[in-house]
Amino acid sequence: MDLELHRVDSLEGIAPGDWNALSDGNPFLRHEFLVALERTGCVGPGSGWEPAYVTARSAGRLVGAMPLYVKYDSLGEFVFDWSWADAYEQAGRRYYPKLVASIPFTPATGRRLLVAPDVPVREIEAALLRAAEDVRRDLDASSLHGLFPTEAEGEAFAAAGYLPRKSCQFHWRNRGYADFDAFLATFSSEKRKKARRERRRVAEAGIRFEHARGDELSTQDWDAVYDFHARTFLRRGRAPYLNREFFAEVARTMPESLVVIVARYAQAPIAAAICFKGGGALYGRYWGSLADFHSLHFETCYYQGIEHCIREGLDKFEPGTQGEHKISRGFSPTATWSWHRLADPAFRRAVQHFLTRETTQVDAYMDYLEDHVPYRREAR
Repeated sequence: MDLELHRVDSLEGIAPGDWNALSDGNPFLRHEFLVALERTGCVGPGSGWEPAYVTARSAGRLVGAMPLYVKYDSLGEFVFDWSWADAYEQAGRRYYPKLVASIPFTPATGRRLLVAPDVPVREIEAALLRAAEDVRRDLDASSLHGLFPTEAEGEAFAAAGYLPRKSCQFHWRNRGYADFDAFLATFSSEKRKKARRERRRVAEAGIRFEHARGDELSTQDWDAVYDFHARTFLRRGRAPYLNREFFAEVARTMPESLVVIVARYAQAPIAAAICFKGGGALYGRYWGSLADFHSLHFETCYYQGIEHCIREGLDKFEPGTQGEHKISRGFSPTATWSWHRLADPAFRRAVQHFLTRETTQVDAYMDYLEDHVPYRREAR
């Protein structure tokens, strides 16, 4: 195809419909989500994430795009390469800036090489990766990284000289359950009793839940939900990645993609989980609470989300990174991927050796975890 490739520093100049035609329903790839990050200062100068989107046009039509960012640190990525940066510095080299094809602060699997459905996919993917390499050379950046792409995109990254890195998250899959009890029926007796006991403790404490769209919460409730979310970050010694204005913006521009699970005690909100949904999936992103009730976290973040997926017919639930405690609540170890292209040949070889060893460890870890899922063997 006759393609025009460009670096674009903001999505404000791209029509939402043109961009969203490439996004396959994933809420984090929507124009509204990415522009909200820009408009509220969550990305941009001083944030550590500077947009450098790559676009491909044919006869003026947008046929491909990549959500690409210039990074001056590794915060908010959830694929940890701090040791690589340290090694560069010890060798007298500069690791930052680097480029990442990713959704800021969002460790959710999704396409990173966005292609229109009626054009040659491999050709456009290869062109986008070549354009990203041009951006890297222009910036004299050390490396390019594709974080949490789909497995189907692996072929394109590999062909462009990227190295694969395997990680593990815990995801829930909907096996066509009629209701939550049908889901629990697949557990072993011991695990089923534990889950029911956790849910009973929350209910007996007098806590009730509501599931709201982004535009169904009052400003006062949104203020409380954001305060809960901020408390979670502050307990870890840092400010939230996303500000209150960001949530106001996405609640206005893409309310149907937000699911806010609010726990109330005596009508007052005491905890909340902020989720996004789209493309047949629910994504748990942020949680926080004002009070400490037994099992409140498990109920708000996991059981309520699973119930929502069953009720709405969603195929999967990605509740975020880490957390082996998710296994006993019905989440299974699931492989996630990232791809890495380092410009320096010596460092590329060193990283390749490291990734070979790390992959063996990840495989062993996932095999071990599979023996601890709560499902009866015949239901796995």
